[in-house]
Amino acid sequence: MNSTILNYIQNNKDSIFNEWLDATKENADERVTKVVSDQVFIGTSREFIDLIISNIKSSNEEFTSKLSDFSEKIVRLGWPLSFVTKGLQTFGKIVFEDMQETGIVTQENQMKVIYEFDSWMTPMVNEVVNMYSSTWERTVSLQKIALQELSAPLIPVFEGITVMPLVGTIDTERAKQIMENLLNGVVKHRSEVVLIDITGVPVVDTMVAHHIIQAADAVRLVGAKCMLVGIRPEIAQTIVNLGIDLNQFTTKNTLKKGVEAALELTSRKIVNVEGVE
Repeated sequence: MNSTILNYIQNNKDSIFNEWLDATKENADERVTKVVSDQVFIGTSREFIDLIISNIKSSNEEFTSKLSDFSEKIVRLGWPLSFVTKGLQTFGKIVFEDMQETGIVTQENQMKVIYEFDSWMTPMVNEVVNMYSSTWERTVSLQKIALQELSAPLIPVFEGITVMPLVGTIDTERAKQIMENLLNGVVKHRSEVVLIDITGVPVVDTMVAHHIIQAADAVRLVGAKCMLVGIRPEIAQTIVNLGIDLNQFTTKNTLKKGVEAALELTSRKIVNVEGVE
């Protein structure tokens, strides 16, 4: 890079940062400024400027390592890619205009300086975009895996009795996860009775009921009984209107009643003990 530009940036780092910060905060949307404190915003912004400058001074490997760490940080903060690329453009504009005002950029060398800026900024913008995108994709992939693990947990509540609480909509992909977790969990916990709790499922249509029935059939094949609990009045009415047959397994309207019924199926019951507070 042109040594004149490099020297100017290094010698005026603080003033450039302050100009950049004012311009950035003025144009930034709430996704950037409202989700973090001013201290975090200023600290992260300074890291961003240091990263840009390190692209001038550091080796490519060192810059890539710093960029990877910074990308993970701003993805966690929720900074959009448009804000990052705009920040790069703002930095270049501030440096160029300041160099014009101080007379470093003149009519005679203006085109040469513009070429130097473009040769420096364009590859850096491309690398920042690529690194941000790959970091975002990796983060989303990890979050998806974590959500899948939490989407259909099988929880042992008593010996031989497990509960699978379902929350949210059930699509084909999630139904496969439910089936897999049920079968693995029944064997792992040696379950005799499995309660599928649909209290948190907003809509039970033909497809959802089909998936639940399939899950119940699979549970029976591995030697356990399946019970459907959490059937609200509106869900019961929908099931009747759709003509869905749930006669092959026991249903209860609450998880509490389901647990009591499961205890009876395993020759146990909950009793009150007198004299115990």
